[in-house]
Amino acid sequence: MPANQQQLHTEKDFESTSPLSDARLVDESRRGNQAAFGELVQRYERRLLRVIMRFVRDENLAEDLAQETFLRVYERLEQFDTSRRFGPWLFRIGVNLTLDHLRKQKRRGLMSLFSENKQDRWPDPGVPDPRQALDLHQEVRAVVEEIPEKYRTVLVLRDLENFSTSEIAAILDRKEATIRWRLAEARNRFQSLWERRQQQESSPTEPHPVETES
Repeated sequence: MPANQQQLHTEKDFESTSPLSDARLVDESRRGNQAAFGELVQRYERRLLRVIMRFVRDENLAEDLAQETFLRVYERLEQFDTSRRFGPWLFRIGVNLTLDHLRKQKRRGLMSLFSENKQDRWPDPGVPDPRQALDLHQEVRAVVEEIPEKYRTVLVLRDLENFSTSEIAAILDRKEATIRWRLAEARNRFQSLWERRQQQESSPTEPHPVETES
């Protein structure tokens, strides 16, 4: 059988026996079966894009980051330990890529969603507060963005994307105990920031106390 017909035969056989385990698909991909890697992309691309969109608002940028993630995954397939779960490994690459991109933005002085100081972007006192027009989803996102990165990332993955503690530990390469501690801290910070935000909105004209040096 000619080589090209043999390859087509192999891919048809693969398609007919799908679904296969992620580990098997990785093994097939390493052997050059592009249909196998295409199946992995199809399995994870929607959720990967959704996770990235939790960190960046630009859909085109999120799509670019997702494509770059799959490219890096493909290039590093030989490094993947098939005794482990493929999903957390893929999301580790995607989340790290996204965070690295935003850190570079921040270092260049560009507006970043992970900036922890929002004051310079708040409107002047005489301008109506646009936060009053935000829906609940936007309100939640605005508060989440004020939480420091290491806590925010855990909060997003656990409470917004429903990853398990063990999956987050694998994605972030941290111990589960660390993840649980960061999640508790993130939730406490979210609650504090949320309550402060609601108080500010309920009394927008109330002046902030002036801090004086002791």
